[in-house]
Amino acid sequence: METLILDGKYQASCYEDEFRAEVANLKARANNATPVLATILVGADPSSATYVRMKGEACRRIGMDSRKIEMSEQTTTEELLATIDELNADENVHGILLQHPVPAQIDERACFDRIALEKDVDGVTCLGFGRMAMGESAYGSATPAGIMRLLEKYKLELSGLHAVVVGRSPILGKPMALMLLNANCTVTICHSRTKDLERHIREADLVVGAVGIPEFIKADWIKDGAIVVDAGYHTGGVGDIELAPLNGRVKALTPVPGGVGPMTINTLIAQTLTAGTKAIK
Repeated sequence: METLILDGKYQASCYEDEFRAEVANLKARANNATPVLATILVGADPSSATYVRMKGEACRRIGMDSRKIEMSEQTTTEELLATIDELNADENVHGILLQHPVPAQIDERACFDRIALEKDVDGVTCLGFGRMAMGESAYGSATPAGIMRLLEKYKLELSGLHAVVVGRSPILGKPMALMLLNANCTVTICHSRTKDLERHIREADLVVGAVGIPEFIKADWIKDGAIVVDAGYHTGGVGDIELAPLNGRVKALTPVPGGVGPMTINTLIAQTLTAGTKAIK
């Protein structure tokens, strides 16, 4: 079997070409106004700083602006909420990203939920999640929404498939499961308390690895002809799934790196562009 490689890096680049034209058209009709993404980085975690930098670079590549707000490791919940309030009130900011994770003393959920719905371009609020789950208009959580865009781009038929999502985080596993349910999959969510995990995965037509452990999901657990999505990334360029033995045995898979990651950032940019286009008159 020839395995279809779901090349997120290539598809993100193609989307950027489209976005660049959209931003140029928006500027031309709106006195050079452009969508602006505000990124909030609390503390000095190197990985988080890298992710924020990459998101800023993606904005600039298509002609959008980004505004980086850096706060100290000792920032309190109240201080972070005040910063979010300022950005919510700023008409020149169209999307707000609070980089996850934040230091332990901060109530992350309260801060996520303070972001105005129309600026929640990373899809992290409870209100946005609820609207998405009910099939209403909302910006989806960026990683699962990026996965859905990638699957759609390759015209993979999802309706009727048995999808198994391994992981239940509020910004990846849970929204992923609801998005697949909305696409008419039959969905099983597995997690750290799941019994006989291997059996569940063996039954899957579509497997999403979102567990955060390097190559935790073994290749021989996955049946021939399945669609395999690996949402993990770890040192050494491996994901959550043992991918190498699957090439030539499964219908499609996302490579690591170059699969889900680029589509996550691309989806954040796409949603910021949409938010900015709605706001700029």
